[in-house]
Amino acid sequence: MEKYYQEEIECASLEKIREIQSEKLVKQVKHVWDNVPYYRKKMEEKGVKPEDIKSVDDLHKLPFLSKADLRDAYPYGLLGMPLKDCVRIHSTSGTTGKRVVAYYTQHDIDLWEDCCARALTAAGATNEDVVQVAYGYGLFTGGAGLHGGSHKVGSLTVPISSGNTDRQIMFAMDLQATVLCCTPSYAAYLGERMKELGYGPDDIPLKAGIFGAEAWSEEMRKDIEKTLGIKAFDIYGLTELSGPGVAFECSAQSGMHINEDHFIAEIIDPDTEEVLPEGSVGELVFTAVDKEAFPMLRYRTKDICKLTREKCSCGRTHIKMAKPMGRSDDMLIIRGVNVFPSQIETVLMNNGYAANYQIIVDRVNNTDTFDVQVEMTPEMFTDNIGEIEAMQRKLSDDLKAMLGIKAKVSLLAPKSIARSEGKAVRVVDKRKI
Repeated sequence: MEKYYQEEIECASLEKIREIQSEKLVKQVKHVWDNVPYYRKKMEEKGVKPEDIKSVDDLHKLPFLSKADLRDAYPYGLLGMPLKDCVRIHSTSGTTGKRVVAYYTQHDIDLWEDCCARALTAAGATNEDVVQVAYGYGLFTGGAGLHGGSHKVGSLTVPISSGNTDRQIMFAMDLQATVLCCTPSYAAYLGERMKELGYGPDDIPLKAGIFGAEAWSEEMRKDIEKTLGIKAFDIYGLTELSGPGVAFECSAQSGMHINEDHFIAEIIDPDTEEVLPEGSVGELVFTAVDKEAFPMLRYRTKDICKLTREKCSCGRTHIKMAKPMGRSDDMLIIRGVNVFPSQIETVLMNNGYAANYQIIVDRVNNTDTFDVQVEMTPEMFTDNIGEIEAMQRKLSDDLKAMLGIKAKVSLLAPKSIARSEGKAVRVVDKRKI
């Protein structure tokens, strides 16, 4: 029997959802016009006034916001409320340029925690569960979001944060943790470490995991589910929009329901910026309709995916987004070919390798080099050079079939690629482009 955290809204009719969105959008556009001069200027440049936005049908008239805008407006340029009304910040990891700093009022945090509570409930969590939150705490949104959601569900919350893997396993066993929240690469590492310690899926009470913050493939999901003996659920979010919980998987596991009463999703052509019809593959754009402190209107996520409103077996009516196929910005273009790390991961896992790999791209004599370093599992490890070369050739051929270009594959000994307790570093691009 499917359970919901806020059934009335999660299963609302399309008419009701559109009515809520339209009402909130009109109010939000006025709030931004009055309180965020940076965005008001963008609206003026486009010749749009608040009275031009009467419903969700007018959303396309508004200008976009990009990461570049967030950097330009840093630190306070996109703030929608006086600082005295803000109670917290979170921030992105800042891998390129300035960090993005997002602000929250108490109301913003309450709504965000509701979204995370919906995700936990969809994964089967109740007030009788023990939820181990092994996402990073601090500036990163993962820990705080799932922690707050777990409180709202009434679960016993273990705020263990990431790292100290043996302690994680001890706590999970001693406290009988039933739900694990962390990045998929850390879940895979936990499973690997448990195996080394001689524990199997039957030794831990975990039944579900909520994994997000980085791309992972269906093959990786199956691997984690088998190693930990759980059902693994995907969750999606961005610091700019609050954090995890913007969208989440239900029992059907056929895409993530977007919390449409808080976020309006569009798919656009990343080059022409035109809105594409439902079912098209393009760049995901979000409008946060009730965030007070950091109100994002038409924020370009750079995530490539598609949306569908097909009826879902779980009973939820909110539109679903497919797992992002990659990002239009950290998609790699190698020798003119678009390459997504998730494609490489699929090939590796289909060949029985764990998801411990690194893609290294460089440019030598004006030509891209494309190396994929892959760890062997302990079972397949051998020092027979002939065998290793044959395995490397097989992987190289399979990658070429998937990607259309040849990669140089190097098989490494188990545990030779540094483990990550946060987001795994999958791509090293050394090109000076």
